[in-house]
Amino acid sequence: MPSTPTPSFSPSPTTTPTPTPTASARASMNPAARTILITGVSKGLGKALALEIASNGHIVIGCSRSQDKLDSLRSSLSSPPHLLLQVDVTSDTHVAELAKTVIELKGIVPDIIVNNAGTINKNNRIWEVPVEEIDAVFDTNVKGTVNVLRHFLPKMVERKRGIVVNMSSGWGRSAAAQVAPYCASKWAIEGLTKSIAKELPPGMAIVALSPGVVNTDMLASCFGASSNLYQTPEAWAPKAAAMVLNLTAADNGGSLTI
Repeated sequence: MPSTPTPSFSPSPTTTPTPTPTASARASMNPAARTILITGVSKGLGKALALEIASNGHIVIGCSRSQDKLDSLRSSLSSPPHLLLQVDVTSDTHVAELAKTVIELKGIVPDIIVNNAGTINKNNRIWEVPVEEIDAVFDTNVKGTVNVLRHFLPKMVERKRGIVVNMSSGWGRSAAAQVAPYCASKWAIEGLTKSIAKELPPGMAIVALSPGVVNTDMLASCFGASSNLYQTPEAWAPKAAAMVLNLTAADNGGSLTI
């Protein structure tokens, strides 16, 4: 992931998405439907969560750097219509364009944001981790989250409603050798979340959510073959979706675990 070249923002994917309904159209289609923005939606936890949320009748706005994987996900999502866009969250410009597309052009303010996009360094002592990997970890895990918050929170704050989920980790509350950059980035997410919680108006919440131990590419990077001993993203997703969809303003500032 750290060596992947940054794609240009693509507000109009090569495969034309099903038109995303406006707020009024969504209300008439399913009054209980909510719109959930998920970053890093094309694989792992993001993909599994998107599929689960969509299967429960909610609308997914997803972004990822991989257009091919977005196209594959689009074909798997159930109705209602969803919006998937190629975006690199490490780029403030890309995220600004995403927000413009969603909020201004589509007229949608997300009900829930899940800052899921993340990466991890290869197992190494800190002095052996290439600077490119360190940059990728902090640019994605921390700055990517901040970029999304900066461009989407103002409208959510304006209407005094909405939930933000910043994906954290058990290693954002503890530490492990050979993954120091990743641990530091998730400790940063915990602190960022608690600070922003103090800035939000009543009626909103932001939480740091540890997904638990799940067999993803990132876990395999650390654990190797033993990652297969842990739950799959598909087994994890129903529990995760239930928690995310049931968060309330009372959870503001919380450090939660699935």
